[in-house]
Amino acid sequence: MANAQKGDKVFVHYVGKLDDGSVFDSSINSNPLEFTIGDGSIIPGFEEAVIDLEEGQKKSFTVKSEDAYGPYYNERVIVINKSQLPPDLDPQAGDKLQGQQPDGSVVLFSVIDRNEDEITLDGNHPLAGKNLNFEIELVKIQQES
Repeated sequence: MANAQKGDKVFVHYVGKLDDGSVFDSSINSNPLEFTIGDGSIIPGFEEAVIDLEEGQKKSFTVKSEDAYGPYYNERVIVINKSQLPPDLDPQAGDKLQGQQPDGSVVLFSVIDRNEDEITLDGNHPLAGKNLNFEIELVKIQQES
């Protein structure tokens, strides 16, 4: 049986947990994750863990925060005045807002707090600063022809 290698399209079932055991994502009740090894579409530590696995093989591993979504940066948390938002926009905690950097790049913010006059936005990825613990099963390898 062949082992998964760079360039192969693979189908992987996974459960992703944080260090506290809470599940942040899973493919178990849906289709397996499909990606091509080496195309950069998923975090590198996950991709590396699949290399050399055979179909049906399972593996558990941890991707450290710096190799996943990076550290959590306090400077990416900002407080803005509600008057800076369109008048018909009334975001609540947990909502997502899209913003634009001075260089034109787009940033996705999570609303983490609000009061009468101000809204606190977090521009970090929701999994920034967190280790990601995975249990995976390589379901299928579709090798490059």
